[in-house]
Amino acid sequence: SKALLCSVAADIISTVEFNSTGELLATGDKGGRVVVFQREQESKNQPHRRGEYNVYSTFQSHEPEFDYLKSLEIEEKINKIRWLPQQNAAYFLLSTNDKTVKLWKISERDKRPEGYNLKDEDGRIRDPTTITALRVPVLRPMDLMVEATPRRVFCNAHTYHINSISVNSDYETFMSTDDLRINLWNLEITNRSFNIVDIKPVNMEELTEVITAAEFHPHQCNTFVYSSSKGSIRLCDMRASALCDNHSKFFEEPEDPSNRSFFSEIISSISDVKFSHSGRYLMTRDYLTVKVWDLNMESKPLETYQVHDYLRSKLCSLYENDCIFDKFECVWNGSDSVIMTGSYNNFFRMFDRNTKRDVTLEASRENSKPRAILKPRKVCVGGKRRKDEISVDSLDFSKKILHTAWHPSENIIAVAATNNLYIFQDKVN
Repeated sequence: SKALLCSVAADIISTVEFNSTGELLATGDKGGRVVVFQREQESKNQPHRRGEYNVYSTFQSHEPEFDYLKSLEIEEKINKIRWLPQQNAAYFLLSTNDKTVKLWKISERDKRPEGYNLKDEDGRIRDPTTITALRVPVLRPMDLMVEATPRRVFCNAHTYHINSISVNSDYETFMSTDDLRINLWNLEITNRSFNIVDIKPVNMEELTEVITAAEFHPHQCNTFVYSSSKGSIRLCDMRASALCDNHSKFFEEPEDPSNRSFFSEIISSISDVKFSHSGRYLMTRDYLTVKVWDLNMESKPLETYQVHDYLRSKLCSLYENDCIFDKFECVWNGSDSVIMTGSYNNFFRMFDRNTKRDVTLEASRENSKPRAILKPRKVCVGGKRRKDEISVDSLDFSKKILHTAWHPSENIIAVAATNNLYIFQDKVN
């Protein structure tokens, strides 16, 4: 039974990411594997199949390692995946565990060379004295093979665990972020990186905050943002100085003293930060809320959305079972008009920024049959419970939606619920 538990734990999805066209969707899991799904092309006789994603390639990205100097096990779990824009027939993606970032190339082969002079068909080297005639090798069709090959390995640059990677809009550089430092890499150079943020104090006893996430601006290659466990966001400009210890903008919402509690600091920690596609807004997720910030207004968020405010009364038990430390991610839709983030009980939330309407949906086996329509769910707090509502006390906190992704241009979403991946799309005719 232990082996079974290990394999189930290894299957837990730890990151989900669409590529820039939405044709491919990659997931990483706790076992260090990356699974890439490809979208079906529409066919005339089966027009409704458009939008289905099937497995395209599966490969082992990271293996468990052991750091002998620190006597630490390094997990193989994939923390983040980021696609590079497609330049040719192959696809490239970056994947990272706690310590090492790898650049993978995914390419197709549907022809194989035959008729070598120095090798026979099995690949064995022939005795040159037996060769009496030369022949021209030819390419023969073969079954399609998808190969994943590691092209670069970026390692030995992080003392602490890597929590995020982000590809720059110049497509030449990317950054990797751990608890106290952010490093800038060139995609072609693996043996050195440039440290652009370092918040490590001289005396570690004076440490008051850690970096929780970081991302490059979608269009300005000199601008990036990073969030902290204290609930603040710093916007930095690499043109100002080589080491971006001084931020150019600082976003933080002062806490309402009437809401202050023992858990205030924990629940204000930002677990994810995302630029909007337009580059005008920032979205941050803390434990109970999602906030949208205008880059031109540092004083307070433009919009605040309550994800699961009914958990305020449950913070004590959530602290005891460690759920209060869960790191939920958040995503924008392609037009920046709707935002999505996860919750417990396999619920995920959507907020429409224009109409101010929000909805709670559930990712579960029951409603994942093809063509099934998702019904909005309601959580009731105290009082009488209606027939279709679920009470706060019966929520399952072991089922949580931490990782979600939204297709860059269409209403297709991917939702990771523990070791299941759900793909939902707008109703097709």
